Amino acid sequence: MVEVQGIRFRYGSEGPNMDFPDFACEMGERMLLLGNSGTGKTTLLHLLCGILRPAAGTLRVAGRDLRAASDRELDVWRGSELGIVFQQAHFVQSLTVAENLALPHQLTQGTVPAEVLDRMNAMLDRLGIAHRANARPHELSVGEQQRASIARALLHQPSVVFADEPTSALDDHNAEAVMDILDREAADATLVVVTHDQRLKDRYAKCVTLKHAHA
Repeated sequence: MVEVQGIRFRYGSEGPNMDFPDFACEMGERMLLLGNSGTGKTTLLHLLCGILRPAAGTLRVAGRDLRAASDRELDVWRGSELGIVFQQAHFVQSLTVAENLALPHQLTQGTVPAEVLDRMNAMLDRLGIAHRANARPHELSVGEQQRASIARALLHQPSVVFADEPTSALDDHNAEAVMDILDREAADATLVVVTHDQRLKDRYAKCVTLKHAHA
């Protein structure tokens, strides 16, 4: 479901080459990409999401060869197959939590199907923030924003979920709670967590440690 082999990337024509370790993560598996600042975590995440394109190597995610796909194909693929929990929430501040969650469907389909609304309400309830559905994002605590971000990433039932530093701003209790939520809500998906948080290093059997990426 996620396959990385011989990946090399470079920013511009003058930048140093960045080489990444090979790894694979099968359907439904959990995996940690662990690395300190400067190890290329964000670059690798952008490669895995098809936002950046590698100069060499094999990169397959959710059945798609990312090097061979067109920009348009990648846009459609991201909208249907990927769920991304960003480190920063990136909500539209003028919309409520529920409106933010519904926005991708509103933009792509012109309407929000009833089953999506039902799924959203059930998910917000499970996440313990149903009572915040009509609140604006800035009115939420950091933990509530993180839960809303998870709901947004998983609402369309993606096959692969990437979480970027999901616990970085959280204390031990909330960090464990958020990871438990991710595991539960993404139970049918492949989950890849990109983090520098050493508290998570033993959470999954599969863990790839990123070293300094520059060759």
